[in-house]
Amino acid sequence: MTKPSNPLCVALDTPDVARARSLARVLKPHVGFMKLGMEFFYAAGVAGYEAVAAEGMPIFLDLKLHDIPNTVKQGLTSLMRFRPAILNVHAQGGLAMMQAARAAVTGETKLIAVTLLTSLGDDDIWATGLDRARGTAAHAQALAQLARQAGLDGVVCSPPDLHGIRAVCGPDFLTVVPGIRPDQTDAHDQKRIASPQAARAAGADILVIGRAITGAADPARAAADILAGLS
Repeated sequence: MTKPSNPLCVALDTPDVARARSLARVLKPHVGFMKLGMEFFYAAGVAGYEAVAAEGMPIFLDLKLHDIPNTVKQGLTSLMRFRPAILNVHAQGGLAMMQAARAAVTGETKLIAVTLLTSLGDDDIWATGLDRARGTAAHAQALAQLARQAGLDGVVCSPPDLHGIRAVCGPDFLTVVPGIRPDQTDAHDQKRIASPQAARAAGADILVIGRAITGAADPARAAADILAGLS
């Protein structure tokens, strides 16, 4: 994927198709991508996806598949009917699962892997059994390298993990970064966060932003202001 000229990806986290489509329409001039995740897709399904896609924006279909290799391959094969700009899986599904996913995703759709969720702090991550001595950033780097080995196009990673992933995976590996919070906005359920400016400076290619835009009194103005702050 050519690095996007507009890195903003707005998360349309709502089960309401009409609201999602309305947001897509007003935000289209100010953002580069729309993200549709589980909350939307499980509620609205094919018809909902197609309604938002009809607004003409690239779609990041964020369903984070994580299962045995064949199940993930068949799931992604079914999702390819939509030809989204980006699809994702969990890197913790392992090398064979990601290789199976790679075989299913063809054409211009980019396949990326989630490393460690931005809602997890260090204590949460170590509670899952990962080695505290190695540190969170090292685990994220290892998962990113595994995704690269599997032939994926990039990863979803937290802002604090960006620098290390760039160092081990190179400048052409796509980095999609949630946990983006403009100054003076609530962190909500995210723990490892950064401002849009800090994330871009650290090497983020795409910034995923949800409630700071969609929950604003004027979503279009909020997105425009964030974009202007990156120039």
